[in-house]
Amino acid sequence: MLLGGIQYLFPVIKAAHEQGYYVITADYIPDNIAHKFSDEYVNINIIDKEAVLKVAQEKQIDGIMSFGVDPGVISASYVQNKMGLPSFGPFESVEILQNKDKFRAFLAKNGFNVPQAKGFDSIDAAMNEMYWYPWPVIVKPTDATGSKGVTRVDRPEDLKTALEYAMEHSISGHIIVEEFIEKDGCSSDTDSMSVDGNLVFTSFCAQRFDVNATNPYTPAAYSWPSTFTKEQEEYLTSEIQRLITLLGLKTVVYNIETCIGTNGRPYIMELTPRGGGNRLCEMLRYATGVDMITAITRAIVGDQLLEPIEQKPYSGHWAEIILHADKSGVFNHLEISKNLPAEIIEENLWVKQGDKVESFKGANNAIGTLVLKFQTAEELEHAITHQREWLKVLAN
Repeated sequence: MLLGGIQYLFPVIKAAHEQGYYVITADYIPDNIAHKFSDEYVNINIIDKEAVLKVAQEKQIDGIMSFGVDPGVISASYVQNKMGLPSFGPFESVEILQNKDKFRAFLAKNGFNVPQAKGFDSIDAAMNEMYWYPWPVIVKPTDATGSKGVTRVDRPEDLKTALEYAMEHSISGHIIVEEFIEKDGCSSDTDSMSVDGNLVFTSFCAQRFDVNATNPYTPAAYSWPSTFTKEQEEYLTSEIQRLITLLGLKTVVYNIETCIGTNGRPYIMELTPRGGGNRLCEMLRYATGVDMITAITRAIVGDQLLEPIEQKPYSGHWAEIILHADKSGVFNHLEISKNLPAEIIEENLWVKQGDKVESFKGANNAIGTLVLKFQTAEELEHAITHQREWLKVLAN
C-alpha cells in the first residue's frame, strides 16, 4: 500500500509490479496521476492514521510506505507497528523525525550540531519570545514539506507576516522559529539507505536555489557530487549513523538534508524515513547504479533484497533541473540551447502547451525535470549557475 498519488510514485509502482506485487494507492484525490497505474485506489485522508489502519487491515496488506509523500509517513509507520509489518523502526522515532520541533530537541539532547530553535502553537506565543531570536531566522511549519510556508526573516517588524504564512501551511497548527545557518558552499538534500540499522549507502549533493523564484527557498536544481570535502562527508555519515542507531531505525530509504555552516560546523537539518521528492532515488540510480527503489519495495513487504545495497562512486557529473515558470500564466514551450555542454539523459515535462502554470512558490509548482550528465565539474557548475543562458520556460 502506497500513501499518496503523485508522479514520484511511478518508479515505486513499476518496481513493485516487476516483483509481482499488487499495489494499492491511497489518498483523497481520485484524479491524482499515480492512481492510474496502481492496481487499486482507496479514497482516504492519509494523515488520519486510524482510518489508514482500518483500510490496511481490511485489505490484509503485506507492507506500507509513503514514498516521496511526507504527510503519509506517520500513518505508514503507525500501520507498520500496529499490524506487525516490516517497519521503519519504532513509531515514536518516526514521530520525532516528522516533527521539526521534536527533531531539533532530540538533536540538541544528544549532542548533535543543531541551530537554536523553538516551536510554537500560536502566533502570539512566537511573537512574545522575540527577545531570544538570533536574527536572521527561518520561520516554517513543523510538518509541511516542499518548502511551503518557509520564510527567512531579517527584521522583527517582518516576523508576524512570516508566522501567519507558516501557520497557513501547517497541518497541525504548529510552527518553528530557528536560527538561520549561513552556509559554506551548497547544502545537500538527497537520499540514503540503511539495512537492518546499518547505513549502507550515503549520498550528498549540491542543492541549488533560484534566487529569482517567488519562493527562493524552494530547491530548483541538484547536482552530484556535493561541494563538501571528504572529511565533512565522513563526519556527517558518522553522525547520520549515530542518529539512526539512537532512534532504532531499520531498513529504510531516507531523505536527508545537511549543510556546512560558515562557522565550520556540519549540520543534519532533516532526516525523514521516505524517499525524497524530485526523483532523487532515480537520479542516484542513474549516477551510481544503486537501485534503492527496488530494494525498499522488496524490504517493505518482508522479501530479501535481490542484491546488496552498497556504496558506489558517481559515474560522472550529474544534475537534475526542476523545471518551473518565473510567473503564473499559460505554458507555451521549453527552450534548451544546443550549446549546452551536457548529455540530456531525460527531459520529463508534465505540462503541455496551453496548460496553466503557477510561479515557483513550492515543489508542487514544478512542471517537470531535466536529467543532465556532464563530462567535467567545471561545465556542470557553469551551466547550473548560468541556467537562464541555455534554458527558458516560456509562459504567457
